[in-house]
Amino acid sequence: MPQVVRSRIRALHGPPPVAPLPHRFKSLADREAVAVLHRAARVLLEALPELTDRLVEALREQEPAYRTAIETEPTEIWQEVHHSLRHNIASLIQPREYRDAAHRTSRWIGETRAEQGVPLDAVMHAFRMGGAMVWQDLVDETARRHPEDIRLLVHVAADVWNFVDEHCGVVAEAYRQAERRLVWRRENQQRLMTAALLDGTARIADLPDAAAMLGLPVHGRYAVLAVATARRAPHGAGRPPVDLGAVAPVLWHAGADAELAILPLGAGGASGAAGGSGAEPPCARDAGAAPAPCAPSADAEAPTGPTGRDGLAAVAAGLTAPPGTRVGISSVVEGLASVGDARRLAETALRACPASGGTVLLDEHLPTALVVSSPALGTALADRVLGPLDRLDRADRDVLIETLTAWLDSDGSAQRAGARLYCHRNTVLNRLRRFEQLTGRCLTRPSDAVEVSLALTARRLLAG
Repeated sequence: MPQVVRSRIRALHGPPPVAPLPHRFKSLADREAVAVLHRAARVLLEALPELTDRLVEALREQEPAYRTAIETEPTEIWQEVHHSLRHNIASLIQPREYRDAAHRTSRWIGETRAEQGVPLDAVMHAFRMGGAMVWQDLVDETARRHPEDIRLLVHVAADVWNFVDEHCGVVAEAYRQAERRLVWRRENQQRLMTAALLDGTARIADLPDAAAMLGLPVHGRYAVLAVATARRAPHGAGRPPVDLGAVAPVLWHAGADAELAILPLGAGGASGAAGGSGAEPPCARDAGAAPAPCAPSADAEAPTGPTGRDGLAAVAAGLTAPPGTRVGISSVVEGLASVGDARRLAETALRACPASGGTVLLDEHLPTALVVSSPALGTALADRVLGPLDRLDRADRDVLIETLTAWLDSDGSAQRAGARLYCHRNTVLNRLRRFEQLTGRCLTRPSDAVEVSLALTARRLLAG
């Protein structure tokens, strides 16, 4: 009951104020108005079932959000309306005894409606409809039995409507609190389910529920991105670490060492799981180049498509990231159950990224991925192949490694390697021959060339 009505009731039944102001008193009209209100409210309590029936029917007709609930659970809705009316009308008569119970009922209704997904506007409208019906019945009851007292109800009209607004506020606050709890619970469940998918610990039986919760197809194609930034934002704060442009939707998750993103690629196309760029490497060499073997890419005939290798290449080309950001993109995997495998592939691609930053699409860097996926073996290979160079002066060793790297990056062309290094092609060839003498490797032998290339990759990525 609002303070004005409570003060009038205390004037009738309670002790006088401790320190009343001089020349202040309550009029007989106020006392009589409260008495008229109490008398009419008692009649409404006696006819409460009929009032409940009328309010439930009005809700069915005027509030669509309640219509389904009334049709599916008529008894529960009737009891709820009856309970609320009983406590609220009783609060008009005995506010001290019934105010807390009335508030508890209103809070319970707000929380229940939030959990059921009934819009808050509909709940507020229902409460105001109930308030309007109660007030109209108070007026009708007084007009029917004591028409001369109608004028007295004007004195308490504001109090009655303030009472209705008070309970609307209680309902709204309870609704919003419940809604926040539901949102937090739903987001927490989504985080846990996403983590389980990425960890590969999600049960097969839970995949349909996970797909429905996250809005992902069970049998679609997926890739995972692993992103490491120079300065990582706190968990759940800020925007995603990279901008993927028009690619959507992307499901982000904060991993232990990197930000992870599940990238749905739809259905159809090729997975490209064993793929590469799909283009044959250039094989033209100048006459003085060492005849390193060159053959078409083994996966040159592998199918591509928007959901396969070409689609991931477009993602890699279209993303933008802050300087120093390292991005690893997995191969395409089949089905939601394989997202954990894609996460491990993405982390392998991330380890293959240069320390200075960049994007590595795993399918285009499979030899590098082989090295970083087994750091111990990669380090052993680098020591075995390049170990003899460590006995040289550092400057001399760095010149040989730089020359060898430039020659391999130039597809075995001493002419192009010399242009990169600003030296003559013969200088390049002389350094390569010296490398062969020191290491016992022959760069024209395919197996030795593969070992040297992998060893250089291991030394670059795993050193330190």
